[in-house]
Amino acid sequence: MKFKSLPVKFKTGATDESLAEGEFLVYPSTFTRTPDAYGDVVAKGAFADGIAHRKEQGIVLSGLYGHRMDDPHLNIAAAIDEGEDEHGWWVKGAFDLDDTTAAKVYRLVKSGRIRELSFAYDTLDEGQVVLDDGTKANELRDLDVFEFSFVPIGANRDTSVVAVKSAAEVLAEGMKAGRVLAQKHIDSLRSAQGAIGAVIAAAESQDDQGKAAEDGGGKAEDPPGGKAEDSHRSSSAKHLGLIAAAI
Repeated sequence: MKFKSLPVKFKTGATDESLAEGEFLVYPSTFTRTPDAYGDVVAKGAFADGIAHRKEQGIVLSGLYGHRMDDPHLNIAAAIDEGEDEHGWWVKGAFDLDDTTAAKVYRLVKSGRIRELSFAYDTLDEGQVVLDDGTKANELRDLDVFEFSFVPIGANRDTSVVAVKSAAEVLAEGMKAGRVLAQKHIDSLRSAQGAIGAVIAAAESQDDQGKAAEDGGGKAEDPPGGKAEDSHRSSSAKHLGLIAAAI
């Protein structure tokens, strides 16, 4: 099994009415006759037999994050349709927005923080070619594709995510029980905010004591039963524990 990664271009927002919320149109591979980082070019028709086979057999091509075939939580999307045109191999698919990881990757794609695609494949046919400019390259002529992935880094500079349908609200992309979860998380964040404020107040109080001691030419007095520094650490540890619990 081999992997080929391809940097992408993005068009986001509610500008393509042919796509429903969460759907996308991507080119995991193109037929540009410029060798990629591996010295490969892909021939037109390289995906045709595989596409026909999947459609015949009703096989759904998975969209993953980072080629993680071992983790079902990173199987985040599925192909709805696929084919070849003059530019390359295209896939129309949809993110599983009921899944929190898929919804997260969807937001990363929409915001432009993930800009590349990759796919896993076996080579069934290939050969050496000389391109029009005299460059020698390895031409991939028939590929058996297993999945396509959204990835941080790519190898070919010509792939693209053509369009991604934007949701009206980011929170609406979460799970169906989002209202209950949202309120729970809001309460946790409020608790964390209070604990953080207590840590800051304790730190400022300690700083004030130190400054007062310096101005007075002496040291800050130790609290009964221990040193000021130990008391400060204990207080900070207590509040940090509150933050951890709230989060």
